[in-house]
Amino acid sequence: MHIQIYDTTRRDGAQGEGVSFSLEDKVLIARRLDEMGFDYVEGGYPLSNPKDAEFFARLAAEPLKNSRLCAFGMTRRRGMKPADDPGMRALVEAKTPVVTIVGKTHDFHATEVLGVSLEENLAMIRETVAYLREQGRQVIYDAEHFFDGWKANPEYAAKTIRAAAEAGASLVVMCDTNGGSLPEEISALTQEAAHAVDVPLGIHCHNDCELAVANSLAAVDAGAVHVQGTINGFGERCGNVDLISVIGNLALKKRGYGVLSVYNPPPPKGGAKGGLSIPLEKAASNALQAPHAQPLTSGEGSPLGHLTELSRYVYEIANMNFRNGQPFVGASAFAHKGGMHVHAVAKAAHTYEHIDPALVGNERRVLVSELSGRSNIIALANKHHLNQDKELMDRVLRQIVELENRGYQFEAAEASFELLVKRLAGVFTPHFELVKYSTLVESRGGEPITQATVKLLVGEQVRHEVAEGDGPVNALDAALRKALNGHFPNLADMHLVDYKVRVINSEAATAASVRVVIESRDDQDVWGTVGVHENVIEASWAALVDSIEYKLCKDERQ
Repeated sequence: MHIQIYDTTRRDGAQGEGVSFSLEDKVLIARRLDEMGFDYVEGGYPLSNPKDAEFFARLAAEPLKNSRLCAFGMTRRRGMKPADDPGMRALVEAKTPVVTIVGKTHDFHATEVLGVSLEENLAMIRETVAYLREQGRQVIYDAEHFFDGWKANPEYAAKTIRAAAEAGASLVVMCDTNGGSLPEEISALTQEAAHAVDVPLGIHCHNDCELAVANSLAAVDAGAVHVQGTINGFGERCGNVDLISVIGNLALKKRGYGVLSVYNPPPPKGGAKGGLSIPLEKAASNALQAPHAQPLTSGEGSPLGHLTELSRYVYEIANMNFRNGQPFVGASAFAHKGGMHVHAVAKAAHTYEHIDPALVGNERRVLVSELSGRSNIIALANKHHLNQDKELMDRVLRQIVELENRGYQFEAAEASFELLVKRLAGVFTPHFELVKYSTLVESRGGEPITQATVKLLVGEQVRHEVAEGDGPVNALDAALRKALNGHFPNLADMHLVDYKVRVINSEAATAASVRVVIESRDDQDVWGTVGVHENVIEASWAALVDSIEYKLCKDERQ
């Protein structure tokens, strides 16, 4: 049976403390999920802020290829017709094929929080879903506080989800909004909900009791065919269910379920024999087929092999540290340190590993002699046909090990990685050379003034330029462009869209190294570059130079 995976990282995930996404971040994550074959990708609430509205406009102009884009909203306002509600109009104007509507299931929340009668709440649900269906949208109904509401008043809770189903919702999602339910409760109430409605059920869990993954799997076993969550479990309070773990468990541990394009068949009669077998094929026909048009293929195209890369990519986009102990994809998920474990793993890896780490794009690490090589590095090496040059490949991997020990990460800096490979292969010729640069920040009681001076050798010509900016990096960028624009006018098409700084070794206090990641774009592409140094300006300069060099190299290939 195919289990739909619905991602809400850009909305529910962004409600987590310390999580913030720019417009470009949201687009990049949506595109990556689309490449992975996620069934549904939610973009947020189009009326909440201009950034979300622009997100939907961007994706309407360039639609997703595999995933179905969802706009999120609430039931119509009390005492108002759906057609007159600004929220409803914004959902329709977002032009998404799917709209997800959240409504009140708990009678207490309807009367005391919304301040409406129980009958009015039912009317709000029914009329909202019906209106959106009339506008040609598929409607997913999220039943907020479903489990708490069912335990408090099962008769009324059943009426709410029945109202949504009868009005045309294609799916009812049971939300454990407070994250306080136990797996046995999730299982029992999922089965009760299945008797109340004749549409498929989904599950949306929060992790306040550290049970979100267990609860989601319990709901699936009880009949749910759709799981909502976020990448890495980002979300309010203790977070949402981590879709990385949900996908890993459904695809690799449980039997008879399909996620994305991976199907793990049930064991043969008489019990399973031998090790884990994971044929990468499309799940058989069932009540809800995956909405993406073309299933991904096996081998390099398998989404499971990119789970680690996806997890780390989203961490980098969010400018957050990786969670080393994260199941399946964490740096420590397959790490072994000394003694009996290392000895056993050297003979037979499965003695202390529940799966082959390569299945999810992760790697085994022996901490006394660390091994390196990440799935995305291998993929990029294959892209440049480096797998045919073993000596060069070994040099690349050794360099990656050294740079990672210094704090580099290339998951969100593919452009820097490509330049690194070109340098090691001896096929990179820099377009300019630095003679010197300097920055000056001056304040006389008002707004600080930042000035940068750059002296470059471009061909045989020396260019010496000065520029002001909002900060040292902006000023350096402006001065660098002034020095190069006469030689490379296509740089006018390139823009810096994001700048992230992370302290690597915080125990060194003000002498700590920092990692700078810069995102740049032109009319065709978006790319990331990275720099690491104890001096934040030098780290920024390295990432900035890589960004410009990548742009120039890319344009030469076209």
